[in-house]
Amino acid sequence: MSLDESLEKVLARHRELGEMLSAEGVADDPAGLARLSKEYADLTPVAEKIGVLKKARAEIADLEEMVADAEGDEEMRAMAKEECETLKDRISGLEQELKVLLLPKDAADEKNAIIEVRAGTGGDEAALFAANLFRMYQRYAEHHGWKFDIVNLNETGIGGFKEAIASIAGRGVFARLKFESGTHRVQRVPETESAGRIHTSAATVAVLPEAEEVDINIEDKDLRIDVYRASGPGGQSVNTTDSAVRITHVPTGIVAQCQDEKSQHKNKAKALKVLRARIYEAERQAAESERADMRRSQVGSGDRSERIRTYNFSQGRVTDHRINLTLHKIEQIMEGEGLDEVIDALTAEDQAARLAALS
Repeated sequence: MSLDESLEKVLARHRELGEMLSAEGVADDPAGLARLSKEYADLTPVAEKIGVLKKARAEIADLEEMVADAEGDEEMRAMAKEECETLKDRISGLEQELKVLLLPKDAADEKNAIIEVRAGTGGDEAALFAANLFRMYQRYAEHHGWKFDIVNLNETGIGGFKEAIASIAGRGVFARLKFESGTHRVQRVPETESAGRIHTSAATVAVLPEAEEVDINIEDKDLRIDVYRASGPGGQSVNTTDSAVRITHVPTGIVAQCQDEKSQHKNKAKALKVLRARIYEAERQAAESERADMRRSQVGSGDRSERIRTYNFSQGRVTDHRINLTLHKIEQIMEGEGLDEVIDALTAEDQAARLAALS
């Protein structure tokens, strides 16, 4: 299907949705109304951009007539020719933007996310780096106005995290964070290093789309729930009751646990949220493995064993190895506010690769 055919199809669907939303009785079905309203809202910016493109094409047609008019004023023809070239560049840009907007959407892009950060090789320094990363994502969420809710922390005695899990809620969270999955490497002089030698350690990050109950149906009979006393930092009352919860999904063997809250009920709810996300992600990965060609066109595999990024503190640089991007602004990135530049570049590369795969 050509670009113009795709654009006309979008416009026709947009008009159809407008008519359906204004039809009598549509408000009688709240769920249907919400679904139609969302699709209409998603298509509206695309329809508006198509309108801009059509207007630009009409303008260039008029200008080309002026340029072709041999009897017209020479100065006017020159001005029309110059404006014509400017419009051609603008039309090319609009067409490219529309191609990106028409790319198939990842169904999980608009979902909230579960982010899991774990210390890798490097002992205490790896745990300290895992804590740095976790706080980086927390600040990034705050920068975007997202809700960041800690699900589970497994802390070391010196301020590091062996494992840290949080749920992040907001608009388009998974779309922004999905390329963060993988192994993050740090090169710096640890605080415990007296000789000033640079050490290399690592932490892994996993970003999972948060699954809703309609996405994943989990039967109570398939769950084994264990309660135990929480351990580690958390206040005087943390070890006095069996408030920590571990849930095992027996058919898959997938496990989730939570001890962050003092309430067993709250810990169970949080653990279920993580469990549902892990099962949903396992199903997504299984489906993606059947589409290997599509995966090869994406930016990296997102596999946790893949080293995706290096943070070199002595040189003040961050390098994303998947797109050979190096930024000398490690402080801004670790504070969360500079992370958008990396994510924007990864998103653009992913879009370019998917466009190339379609052509």
